[in-house]
Amino acid sequence: MTGATPVLRTDIAWSTPEQIGVFGHDLVRDLIGRVNLGDMGFLEITGRLPDARESVMFNALLVTLVEHGIVPSTLATRMTVAGAPEAMQAAVAAGLLGLGSVFVGSTEGTAKLLSEALPDPHAEAPALRELAARIVDEHRAARRILPGLGHPIHKPIDPRTPRLFAIAKRQGFGGRYIELMKLIARRAERVHARPLPINATGAIGAIACEMGLPWQACRGIGVMARAVGLVGHALEELRQPLATTVWHRTEAEATEGRRGRLGSPAATATKTKTPRRR
Repeated sequence: MTGATPVLRTDIAWSTPEQIGVFGHDLVRDLIGRVNLGDMGFLEITGRLPDARESVMFNALLVTLVEHGIVPSTLATRMTVAGAPEAMQAAVAAGLLGLGSVFVGSTEGTAKLLSEALPDPHAEAPALRELAARIVDEHRAARRILPGLGHPIHKPIDPRTPRLFAIAKRQGFGGRYIELMKLIARRAERVHARPLPINATGAIGAIACEMGLPWQACRGIGVMARAVGLVGHALEELRQPLATTVWHRTEAEATEGRRGRLGSPAATATKTKTPRRR
């Protein structure tokens, strides 16, 4: 083995018997009781505490993603509670593992798309309308989904989006990334001839770019926020269980027509009725 041993280093935090330092701040004296959880998250991501405008905006992004009801991530958490009620950390982890390109993690895809389209929002760049058209057309030609657009429930508008954009404008974060995202949505709706509103994750990805946050951090913002909500769902599952009912009802419906029959699926297949929408 040759060469010098690499030096191990972290600039985030250190501790001694008397002190804990976090990015140059004394945890006990400077942070506990003085900053909120969102500001602490901003410090961990950027290495500095937010100013007043950044604090309002970053906390708004986090609050937006804490909760959205019974969705795949909360179901995963509740199902894990049903099987391992003693393991809160496992239940929360199970829910967080489901945050990807479809749910919550599309913040990352949006921010990456926008930051690559406008590496420097202050530099000379193609007209935003033409840039939006090119982005939409390239995604359509490649049959790729545009991140941050559309929602299965919130149509024709995601109510979280105008609220976030209003806060961004008030706090001085309205800019070219948000404008480009709006133009992408308009172009996509014309091309695909259906409503494709900017969803909350699309808005958050655009605002994160306006704030100068790296796109690689955006999924982490969603993880931070949703973890809080998942703790709530885990606790409610302990008090007011629904996972076991979901399990038994799913089992009953999914296996209806096959119970008591043995043999190959092809030999015993039966037609099932499509449930009516409610």
